[in-house]
Amino acid sequence: MTTPRAQVRPRTEGWTQKKDAEGRPLLQFASPRRGKPPAHFADLTPEQRVEKMHELGMPPFRARQLEKHFFTHCTHDPAEMTDLPAEGREQLVHTLLPPLLTEVRRLSTDRGDTIKFLWKLHNGALVESVLMRYPGRITLCVSSQAGCGMNCPFCATGQAGLTRNMSAAEIVAQVVRANRVIAEGQLGDPRHVGHDGERVTNIVFMGMGEPMANYARVMHAVRVMTDKTHGMGMSARGITISTVGLVPAIRKLSNENIPVTFALSLHAPDDELRDEMIPVNSRWKVDEALDAAYEYFAKTGRRVSIEYALIKDMNDHGWRADLLADKLNARGHGWVHVNPIPLNPTPGSVWTASDRPVQDEFVRRLEARGIPTTIRDTRGKDIDGACGQLVATEADQQAAAATPVD
Repeated sequence: MTTPRAQVRPRTEGWTQKKDAEGRPLLQFASPRRGKPPAHFADLTPEQRVEKMHELGMPPFRARQLEKHFFTHCTHDPAEMTDLPAEGREQLVHTLLPPLLTEVRRLSTDRGDTIKFLWKLHNGALVESVLMRYPGRITLCVSSQAGCGMNCPFCATGQAGLTRNMSAAEIVAQVVRANRVIAEGQLGDPRHVGHDGERVTNIVFMGMGEPMANYARVMHAVRVMTDKTHGMGMSARGITISTVGLVPAIRKLSNENIPVTFALSLHAPDDELRDEMIPVNSRWKVDEALDAAYEYFAKTGRRVSIEYALIKDMNDHGWRADLLADKLNARGHGWVHVNPIPLNPTPGSVWTASDRPVQDEFVRRLEARGIPTTIRDTRGKDIDGACGQLVATEADQQAAAATPVD
């Protein structure tokens, strides 16, 4: 007879979880008023960019030139824009392409194939993004908010709460800066990968923040990334937008007609545990989130990813793998793919990743029920750049205070 494994309950460590007047974990959907970032060319639609040129007394084709410089050549340096008139060039660029991100520090893995950036925004808020080279592709994990208001107890990012939403241009600027780093040969040696004219090929909205809580700006950024004429020309299929389960926003995404990859961060198939792990489950339960995820597949034909952080003795029990498979299969077959993620513990945490035999058994049970399953390769653990580890530390705050804004 097999002895049942213990059931660890979620709890915070080293920080106090914010709660409302009724003692429930506090959810922040609205961004605090912290001052808007500078107005930027990337915040405008292509039509608005032309209108802006008209306001400034310039011909419409100047908008196309600025698009090329910022989105393709990844620069906001007037000296590099020699096709613009010398007279008034600096003022024009300063007005329309103000710097949005100040690099505070950069950490790289020993192999140089993963870089974590700490950025300071105009008002001093700190965000991070992680650039990763894989064979055949380069992925950038971007932040969509400074901090996060979803208050999940096992995620470092949510400990400080939500500082503010990022603008669409601030989101796009992370990609622009990453492409500049790649072009300068700072992401390992491209000769061993075979790329020509390397750029970021894949975007994952899995950095700081809950993307669906900053929906309009995230979707504007995605349109800029995928616009082949006026933007960055990326493939929508290479962009992954994740959420902990904001059901109305998932349904809205289903109707956008932009074939991004959608990922649901589930982490538990039963409401009893998920209520404690993912506070937003108090609003929209597991079955509601899975129904919305299936609806995304039904409307777009794009297979959905289920993200599942495996935490030792908390959510990695075999019966939970069975329950998850049953819930997914009840909605159909071929619509979903599960990504178990060995937990990346934060400093001092007693929570840890599942033991390897337990992890393998969890995967085996899913696959035995016909659920495609792939263990997520988590990069950047040694530089605290992996999933759930993005947080501005005290040392980061000190470094940022000593770094003047660009």
